[in-house]
Amino acid sequence: MSTSKANAQWKGTIKEGKGAMRFTGYEGSYTFASRFEGGRGADPEELVGAAHAGCYSMYLSLLLTEEGLKPTSIDTAAQVTMAKDDTGPHIASIALDCKVACPGLTADRLKELAALTKEKCPISRLYAGGSAKVTAVAQLVQ
Repeated sequence: MSTSKANAQWKGTIKEGKGAMRFTGYEGSYTFASRFEGGRGADPEELVGAAHAGCYSMYLSLLLTEEGLKPTSIDTAAQVTMAKDDTGPHIASIALDCKVACPGLTADRLKELAALTKEKCPISRLYAGGSAKVTAVAQLVQ
Protein backbone atom coordinates (compact mmCIF):
# COMPACT_ATOMS: atom_id res chain seq x y z
CA MET A 1 0.00 0.00 0.00
CA SER A 2 1.05 3.63 0.11
CA THR A 3 2.35 6.05 2.70
CA SER A 4 1.11 9.64 2.73
CA LYS A 5 2.94 12.52 4.31
CA ALA A 6 1.86 15.81 5.83
CA ASN A 7 3.58 18.42 7.95
CA ALA A 8 2.49 20.94 10.55
CA GLN A 9 4.53 23.56 12.33
CA TRP A 10 3.46 25.72 15.28
CA LYS A 11 5.33 28.78 16.51
CA GLY A 12 4.58 30.60 19.72
CA THR A 13 2.12 30.30 22.56
CA ILE A 14 -1.28 28.69 22.19
CA LYS A 15 -3.24 31.98 21.96
CA GLU A 16 -0.73 34.26 20.22
CA GLY A 17 1.06 31.69 18.09
CA LYS A 18 0.34 30.49 14.61
CA GLY A 19 0.95 27.45 12.53
CA ALA A 20 0.98 26.08 9.03
CA MET A 21 -0.22 22.71 7.74
CA ARG A 22 1.16 21.34 4.50
CA PHE A 23 0.62 18.38 2.24
CA THR A 24 0.76 17.84 -1.50
CA GLY A 25 -1.11 20.68 -3.16
CA TYR A 26 -2.18 22.37 0.08
CA GLU A 27 -0.70 24.81 2.52
CA GLY A 28 -2.84 26.60 5.07
CA SER A 29 -2.23 28.67 8.13
CA TYR A 30 -4.07 28.16 11.39
CA THR A 31 -4.32 29.87 14.75
CA PHE A 32 -6.12 29.45 18.04
CA ALA A 33 -8.76 31.85 16.72
CA SER A 34 -9.27 29.95 13.45
CA ARG A 35 -9.60 26.69 15.32
CA PHE A 36 -11.71 27.61 18.32
CA GLU A 37 -13.17 31.08 17.79
CA GLY A 38 -14.30 31.16 14.17
CA GLY A 39 -11.39 33.35 13.04
CA ARG A 40 -9.81 33.43 9.61
CA GLY A 41 -7.69 30.51 8.53
CA ALA A 42 -7.92 26.75 8.49
CA ASP A 43 -8.20 24.28 11.30
CA PRO A 44 -7.12 20.64 11.58
CA GLU A 45 -10.71 19.48 11.92
CA GLU A 46 -11.51 20.80 8.43
CA LEU A 47 -8.73 18.63 7.08
CA VAL A 48 -10.09 15.64 9.02
CA GLY A 49 -13.49 16.32 7.46
CA ALA A 50 -12.06 16.66 3.96
CA ALA A 51 -10.07 13.46 4.37
CA HIS A 52 -13.10 11.57 5.64
CA ALA A 53 -15.40 12.91 2.89
CA GLY A 54 -12.85 12.03 0.22
CA CYS A 55 -12.25 8.56 1.58
CA TYR A 56 -15.97 7.86 1.93
CA SER A 57 -16.69 9.00 -1.64
CA MET A 58 -13.91 6.87 -3.12
CA TYR A 59 -14.86 3.76 -1.14
CA LEU A 60 -18.51 4.09 -2.14
CA SER A 61 -17.37 4.42 -5.76
CA LEU A 62 -15.40 1.19 -5.34
CA LEU A 63 -18.45 -0.69 -4.06
CA LEU A 64 -20.67 0.68 -6.83
CA THR A 65 -18.08 -0.19 -9.48
CA GLU A 66 -17.77 -3.73 -8.08
CA GLU A 67 -21.53 -4.08 -8.62
CA GLY A 68 -21.11 -3.17 -12.30
CA LEU A 69 -22.52 0.34 -11.84
CA LYS A 70 -20.98 3.57 -13.11
CA PRO A 71 -21.55 6.47 -10.71
CA THR A 72 -21.53 9.88 -12.37
CA SER A 73 -21.00 11.80 -9.14
CA ILE A 74 -20.57 11.18 -5.44
CA ASP A 75 -20.54 14.39 -3.41
CA THR A 76 -19.88 14.00 0.30
CA ALA A 77 -19.89 16.84 2.83
CA ALA A 78 -18.44 16.37 6.31
CA GLN A 79 -19.33 18.22 9.49
CA VAL A 80 -16.76 17.75 12.26
CA THR A 81 -17.94 18.76 15.73
CA MET A 82 -15.55 19.54 18.56
CA ALA A 83 -16.46 19.16 22.22
CA LYS A 84 -14.64 19.50 25.49
CA ASP A 85 -14.69 17.16 28.44
CA ASP A 86 -12.60 16.79 31.58
CA THR A 87 -9.62 15.62 29.50
CA GLY A 88 -9.78 18.54 27.05
CA PRO A 89 -11.06 19.25 23.54
CA HIS A 90 -11.81 16.31 21.24
CA ILE A 91 -13.66 15.44 18.07
CA ALA A 92 -17.09 14.41 19.28
CA SER A 93 -18.69 13.56 15.96
CA ILE A 94 -18.28 13.48 12.22
CA ALA A 95 -21.46 13.64 10.16
CA LEU A 96 -21.20 12.71 6.49
CA ASP A 97 -23.90 13.74 4.03
CA CYS A 98 -23.54 12.12 0.63
CA LYS A 99 -25.39 12.75 -2.63
CA VAL A 100 -25.01 10.07 -5.29
CA ALA A 101 -25.92 10.11 -8.98
CA CYS A 102 -25.64 6.62 -10.41
CA PRO A 103 -27.78 5.14 -13.18
CA GLY A 104 -29.28 1.79 -12.18
CA LEU A 105 -28.79 2.29 -8.44
CA THR A 106 -31.83 1.96 -6.20
CA ALA A 107 -32.32 3.92 -2.98
CA ASP A 108 -32.47 0.67 -0.97
CA ARG A 109 -29.19 -0.62 -2.39
CA LEU A 110 -27.56 2.77 -1.84
CA LYS A 111 -28.59 2.63 1.81
CA GLU A 112 -26.91 -0.77 2.19
CA LEU A 113 -23.74 0.26 0.38
CA ALA A 114 -23.55 3.56 2.26
CA ALA A 115 -23.69 1.72 5.59
CA LEU A 116 -20.96 -0.68 4.44
CA THR A 117 -18.85 2.26 3.26
CA LYS A 118 -19.19 3.93 6.68
CA GLU A 119 -17.82 0.77 8.29
CA LYS A 120 -15.09 -0.03 5.78
CA CYS A 121 -13.51 3.17 4.42
CA PRO A 122 -10.05 3.61 5.99
CA ILE A 123 -10.83 6.95 7.67
CA SER A 124 -14.03 5.58 9.23
CA ARG A 125 -12.05 2.59 10.46
CA LEU A 126 -9.59 4.98 12.07
CA TYR A 127 -12.42 6.28 14.27
CA ALA A 128 -14.08 2.92 14.96
CA GLY A 129 -14.33 2.30 18.67
CA GLY A 130 -13.04 5.78 19.49
CA SER A 131 -14.71 8.72 21.11
CA ALA A 132 -15.93 10.28 17.83
CA LYS A 133 -19.39 9.22 16.71
CA VAL A 134 -19.46 8.86 12.93
CA THR A 135 -22.77 9.07 11.08
CA ALA A 136 -23.39 8.90 7.36
CA VAL A 137 -26.46 9.39 5.21
CA ALA A 138 -26.58 8.94 1.47
CA GLN A 139 -29.22 10.18 -0.93
CA LEU A 140 -29.80 9.20 -4.54
CA VAL A 141 -30.00 12.22 -6.86
CA GLN A 142 -30.61 12.61 -10.58
